[in-house]
Amino acid sequence: MFKVVHQRMLRLRARLGTLWSVVLGVVYMVLIFSVGISWYMLIEDWDLASSFYMVVITLSTVGFMEVHQLTTEGRIFTAFMIMAGVGGFVFIAGAFAQLIIEGRLQILWGKRKMQKEISKLKGHYIVCGYGRIGSIVVQEIMHEGHPVVVVEQDPELIDKMEQEGVLCIEGDATSDEVMIMAGLSQACSLITALTSDAANVYVTLTARQLNPDITIVARAGDKSHISRLELAGADRVVLPNFIGGVRMAQNVLRPTVTNFIDLAVRGGIDLQMEELLVSPESELVNKDLIESQIRPRYNLIIIAIKKESGDMVFNPGPKEVIQGNDTLLAVGRKSGLSEIKEIL
Repeated sequence: MFKVVHQRMLRLRARLGTLWSVVLGVVYMVLIFSVGISWYMLIEDWDLASSFYMVVITLSTVGFMEVHQLTTEGRIFTAFMIMAGVGGFVFIAGAFAQLIIEGRLQILWGKRKMQKEISKLKGHYIVCGYGRIGSIVVQEIMHEGHPVVVVEQDPELIDKMEQEGVLCIEGDATSDEVMIMAGLSQACSLITALTSDAANVYVTLTARQLNPDITIVARAGDKSHISRLELAGADRVVLPNFIGGVRMAQNVLRPTVTNFIDLAVRGGIDLQMEELLVSPESELVNKDLIESQIRPRYNLIIIAIKKESGDMVFNPGPKEVIQGNDTLLAVGRKSGLSEIKEIL
């Protein structure tokens, strides 16, 4: 029981941050008020109004006369209450002074406002680490119009994200409490792009335990660590250095193809490559590509179909039947892609 209470106190302290001292002071003063009022009512046999007034003038040390004649025990209790109450007021004043002197009151207000925004999110993306890789991931996801929450430890990067309007949480991504604050239970995907492979493994394990249905993409620095991340629960493992090297080679070997893919994916021309998930209720279910009329109605080319089982059908023929939960890999104009989403 004590351990559970202690863990809840630690979680509350982490959430309140610098305001923790102020909250402790307020709770302490409420306790002093309650004890004082109870004493005067039960021991001195005073009414509630007189007891409350006596506690107020005593703790505020204004020097007014006693409301009623006190017993010897009452005078001793009042003396101790003065010492305890004045100490509480000094503690609260010091905590407030610390907030104001450090100029953190406005920052804390902004952080609490940001935390409220994060708690309202559903189906968002969580990115762990805002370094060279993580920052690019965040920019790409936000460019597509999706909500992102970043978990980062570096205070300088936190300040940078706050100035740029990026939702972020300062803390260790390997902490359960921090991931819960990031809305892990409501998120659709998590990208762990920390520099340490060991940290990425731990984050993957934590995320998979807290949300078994979430899609996890993990960064790895070495091929030998891919299996570890997959065993930890990562759906996909990315090697940035390997991908960068392959991309540079393709720019030399097949520059036209590479440029076309860049334009299609990044929207440099009115042509886009998109994944289209077919819901079981869609009108396209159980129709082949000819019957679906995708090409004449939306001017889209289906270059591959990913089945629910994970099998990929490349360059599907006209008689390839579309099933529920299939993913269509389509190429076409943005207007056509937007229109077909209405019947998916």
